[in-house]
Amino acid sequence: MKLHGYFRSSAAWRVRIALALKGLSCDQVAVHLRHGDQRAPAYLKINPQGLVPALETDDGDILTQSLAICEYLDEIQAEPLLLPGTALERARIRAFAYAIACEIHPLQNLRVLNRLKALGQDEDGVKAWARETIATGFDACEALLEGQAGPYCFGGQITLADVFLVPQMANARRFGVELRWPRLHDAEVACLDHEAFSVTHPDLQWDAE
Repeated sequence: MKLHGYFRSSAAWRVRIALALKGLSCDQVAVHLRHGDQRAPAYLKINPQGLVPALETDDGDILTQSLAICEYLDEIQAEPLLLPGTALERARIRAFAYAIACEIHPLQNLRVLNRLKALGQDEDGVKAWARETIATGFDACEALLEGQAGPYCFGGQITLADVFLVPQMANARRFGVELRWPRLHDAEVACLDHEAFSVTHPDLQWDAE
Protein backbone atom coordinates (compact mmCIF):
# COMPACT_ATOMS: atom_id res chain seq x y z
CA MET A 1 0.00 0.00 0.00
CA LYS A 2 0.99 3.63 -0.43
CA LEU A 3 -0.06 6.48 1.86
CA HIS A 4 -0.09 10.02 0.55
CA GLY A 5 0.13 12.36 3.52
CA TYR A 6 1.86 15.20 5.31
CA PHE A 7 3.79 14.78 8.54
CA ARG A 8 1.78 17.41 10.43
CA SER A 9 -1.64 16.40 9.13
CA SER A 10 -3.67 14.95 11.99
CA ALA A 11 -5.84 13.08 9.47
CA ALA A 12 -2.79 11.39 7.97
CA TRP A 13 -1.50 10.61 11.48
CA ARG A 14 -4.74 8.76 12.23
CA VAL A 15 -4.11 6.43 9.31
CA ARG A 16 -0.46 5.93 10.25
CA ILE A 17 -1.60 4.90 13.75
CA ALA A 18 -4.18 2.47 12.39
CA LEU A 19 -1.63 0.91 10.04
CA ALA A 20 0.89 0.56 12.88
CA LEU A 21 -1.65 -0.97 15.25
CA LYS A 22 -2.49 -3.60 12.69
CA GLY A 23 1.11 -4.25 11.67
CA LEU A 24 0.48 -3.29 8.06
CA SER A 25 3.39 -1.97 5.99
CA CYS A 26 2.90 1.03 3.76
CA ASP A 27 5.10 3.27 1.63
CA GLN A 28 4.68 6.96 2.39
CA VAL A 29 4.53 9.76 -0.15
CA ALA A 30 4.84 13.34 1.08
CA VAL A 31 2.24 15.88 -0.03
CA HIS A 32 3.49 19.22 1.30
CA LEU A 33 0.38 21.17 2.24
CA ARG A 34 2.21 24.43 2.91
CA HIS A 35 3.73 24.32 -0.56
CA GLY A 36 0.39 23.54 -2.19
CA ASP A 37 1.26 20.04 -3.42
CA GLN A 38 -2.33 19.00 -2.71
CA ARG A 39 -3.55 21.30 -5.50
CA ALA A 40 -1.18 19.96 -8.15
CA PRO A 41 -2.98 18.31 -11.10
CA ALA A 42 -1.14 15.03 -10.52
CA TYR A 43 -2.35 14.81 -6.92
CA LEU A 44 -5.89 15.90 -7.78
CA LYS A 45 -6.08 12.82 -9.99
CA ILE A 46 -5.41 10.79 -6.85
CA ASN A 47 -7.71 12.77 -4.54
CA PRO A 48 -10.04 15.23 -6.30
CA GLN A 49 -10.71 16.93 -2.94
CA GLY A 50 -7.10 18.02 -2.71
CA LEU A 51 -6.80 16.70 0.83
CA VAL A 52 -4.64 14.20 2.68
CA PRO A 53 -4.55 11.37 3.34
CA ALA A 54 -5.12 9.18 0.32
CA LEU A 55 -4.38 5.46 0.45
CA GLU A 56 -3.50 3.38 -2.58
CA THR A 57 -4.37 -0.24 -1.87
CA ASP A 58 -2.35 -3.27 -2.93
CA ASP A 59 -4.74 -3.62 -5.86
CA GLY A 60 -4.22 -0.03 -7.00
CA ASP A 61 -7.54 1.29 -5.76
CA ILE A 62 -7.53 4.69 -4.06
CA LEU A 63 -9.32 5.52 -0.84
CA THR A 64 -9.77 8.97 0.67
CA GLN A 65 -11.03 10.33 4.00
CA SER A 66 -9.27 9.05 7.12
CA LEU A 67 -12.46 7.65 8.67
CA ALA A 68 -13.20 5.55 5.61
CA ILE A 69 -9.59 4.41 5.39
CA CYS A 70 -9.44 3.38 9.05
CA GLU A 71 -12.68 1.42 8.77
CA TYR A 72 -11.39 -0.23 5.59
CA LEU A 73 -8.24 -1.29 7.44
CA ASP A 74 -10.41 -2.65 10.24
CA GLU A 75 -12.23 -4.83 7.73
CA ILE A 76 -9.21 -6.20 5.89
CA GLN A 77 -7.16 -6.79 9.07
CA ALA A 78 -9.41 -7.71 11.96
CA GLU A 79 -6.84 -7.73 14.75
CA PRO A 80 -6.78 -5.61 16.73
CA LEU A 81 -10.29 -4.36 16.11
CA LEU A 82 -10.70 -0.60 16.19
CA LEU A 83 -14.47 -1.03 16.54
CA PRO A 84 -14.93 -3.81 19.08
CA GLY A 85 -17.87 -4.72 21.29
CA THR A 86 -21.62 -4.70 20.85
CA ALA A 87 -23.51 -2.62 18.30
CA LEU A 88 -24.18 -0.02 21.02
CA GLU A 89 -20.52 0.10 22.08
CA ARG A 90 -19.36 0.47 18.49
CA ALA A 91 -21.84 3.28 17.94
CA ARG A 92 -20.46 5.16 20.95
CA ILE A 93 -16.90 4.74 19.70
CA ARG A 94 -17.92 6.01 16.27
CA ALA A 95 -19.77 8.98 17.76
CA PHE A 96 -16.65 10.07 19.62
CA ALA A 97 -14.42 9.67 16.57
CA TYR A 98 -16.95 11.48 14.38
CA ALA A 99 -17.12 14.37 16.86
CA ILE A 100 -13.45 14.97 16.14
CA ALA A 101 -13.40 14.09 12.45
CA CYS A 102 -16.61 15.87 11.46
CA GLU A 103 -17.11 18.66 13.99
CA ILE A 104 -13.72 19.78 15.33
CA HIS A 105 -11.02 19.12 12.78
CA PRO A 106 -12.75 20.41 9.62
CA LEU A 107 -13.32 23.83 11.23
CA GLN A 108 -9.69 24.32 12.23
CA ASN A 109 -7.81 22.73 9.35
CA LEU A 110 -5.46 24.61 7.05
CA ARG A 111 -7.99 25.17 4.27
CA VAL A 112 -10.52 26.86 6.57
CA LEU A 113 -7.87 28.94 8.33
CA ASN A 114 -6.56 30.16 4.99
CA ARG A 115 -10.08 31.18 3.99
CA LEU A 116 -10.46 33.14 7.20
CA LYS A 117 -7.24 34.99 6.39
CA ALA A 118 -8.47 35.65 2.86
CA LEU A 119 -11.63 37.19 4.33
CA GLY A 120 -9.49 39.64 6.30
CA GLN A 121 -9.05 37.93 9.65
CA ASP A 122 -5.64 38.56 11.17
CA GLU A 123 -3.34 35.85 12.53
CA ASP A 124 -4.46 36.32 16.13
CA GLY A 125 -8.08 36.06 15.11
CA VAL A 126 -7.47 32.93 13.08
CA LYS A 127 -5.70 31.22 15.98
CA ALA A 128 -8.47 32.28 18.36
CA TRP A 129 -11.01 30.69 16.02
CA ALA A 130 -9.05 27.43 16.03
CA ARG A 131 -8.67 27.43 19.83
CA GLU A 132 -12.37 28.05 20.40
CA THR A 133 -13.36 25.37 17.90
CA ILE A 134 -11.14 22.78 19.56
CA ALA A 135 -12.10 23.75 23.12
CA THR A 136 -15.83 23.61 22.44
CA GLY A 137 -15.47 20.25 20.76
CA PHE A 138 -13.33 18.84 23.53
CA ASP A 139 -15.89 19.91 26.12
CA ALA A 140 -18.32 17.60 24.35
CA CYS A 141 -15.76 14.81 23.94
CA GLU A 142 -14.97 14.87 27.66
CA ALA A 143 -18.68 14.51 28.40
CA LEU A 144 -18.99 11.61 25.94
CA LEU A 145 -16.46 9.67 28.02
CA GLU A 146 -18.28 10.18 31.30
CA GLY A 147 -18.69 6.82 33.01
CA GLN A 148 -16.39 5.04 30.56
CA ALA A 149 -13.57 3.04 32.13
CA GLY A 150 -9.96 3.70 31.16
CA PRO A 151 -7.15 3.70 30.54
CA TYR A 152 -8.15 4.38 26.93
CA CYS A 153 -11.24 6.23 25.76
CA PHE A 154 -13.49 3.18 25.97
CA GLY A 155 -11.89 0.77 28.37
CA GLY A 156 -8.81 -1.39 28.22
CA GLN A 157 -8.55 -1.66 24.43
CA ILE A 158 -7.41 0.97 21.94
CA THR A 159 -10.26 1.88 19.62
CA LEU A 160 -11.03 4.24 16.76
CA ALA A 161 -11.78 6.89 19.38
CA ASP A 162 -8.17 6.86 20.60
CA VAL A 163 -6.83 6.88 17.04
CA PHE A 164 -8.67 10.15 16.46
CA LEU A 165 -8.14 11.70 19.89
CA VAL A 166 -4.34 11.71 20.03
CA PRO A 167 -3.71 13.67 16.79
CA GLN A 168 -6.38 16.19 17.77
CA MET A 169 -4.71 16.70 21.16
CA ALA A 170 -1.52 17.54 19.26
CA ASN A 171 -3.49 20.07 17.21
CA ALA A 172 -4.78 21.61 20.43
CA ARG A 173 -1.26 22.11 21.72
CA ARG A 174 -0.11 23.58 18.42
CA PHE A 175 -2.80 26.26 18.67
CA GLY A 176 -2.12 26.94 22.34
CA VAL A 177 -5.31 25.44 23.75
CA GLU A 178 -5.29 25.06 27.53
CA LEU A 179 -5.82 21.34 28.06
CA ARG A 180 -8.37 21.25 30.86
CA TRP A 181 -9.91 17.83 30.15
CA PRO A 182 -8.56 15.20 32.57
CA ARG A 183 -10.24 12.21 30.95
CA LEU A 184 -8.95 13.11 27.48
CA HIS A 185 -5.50 13.74 28.90
CA ASP A 186 -5.38 10.37 30.66
CA ALA A 187 -6.42 8.51 27.52
CA GLU A 188 -3.77 10.35 25.51
CA VAL A 189 -1.05 9.47 28.02
CA ALA A 190 -2.03 5.80 27.89
CA CYS A 191 -1.98 5.83 24.10
CA LEU A 192 1.41 7.50 23.82
CA ASP A 193 2.91 4.63 25.81
CA HIS A 194 1.97 2.37 22.88
CA GLU A 195 4.50 2.07 20.08
CA ALA A 196 1.89 2.56 17.35
CA PHE A 197 1.31 6.11 18.58
CA SER A 198 4.90 7.01 19.40
CA VAL A 199 6.57 5.84 16.17
CA THR A 200 3.95 7.53 14.00
CA HIS A 201 4.32 10.92 15.75
CA PRO A 202 4.68 13.79 13.26
CA ASP A 203 8.11 14.77 14.58
CA LEU A 204 9.48 11.33 13.68
CA GLN A 205 8.28 11.23 10.07
CA TRP A 206 10.79 11.37 7.24
CA ASP A 207 9.24 14.57 5.83
CA ALA A 208 9.13 16.38 9.19
CA GLU A 209 10.42 19.95 9.25
